[in-house]
Amino acid sequence: MDHIVTVQDAVTAFADFMEPTDAELDAIEQEMPVILAEVDLLDAQIITLDRTPTELDARRIRRARRRALAARVALVNRTAGASLPGGAA
Repeated sequence: MDHIVTVQDAVTAFADFMEPTDAELDAIEQEMPVILAEVDLLDAQIITLDRTPTELDARRIRRARRRALAARVALVNRTAGASLPGGAA
């Protein structure tokens, strides 16, 4: 008779030590405006998948792209400013 044995990694895949660290959670929190802006862009693009985009759809996508780009630029500026010694640019 063959015994069925579970794989230890699969059983402990969601153990407490596998949780994100505080540093990882802080990084996610810092990137959240970019994530939300890109979700809005994706939503605007999904709306136009099954139909011909109207002028309103095109405007919605352009605005969402600009918001996503602005969020990325703001994130880069925040992280670049934090990593420069002495606050010099």
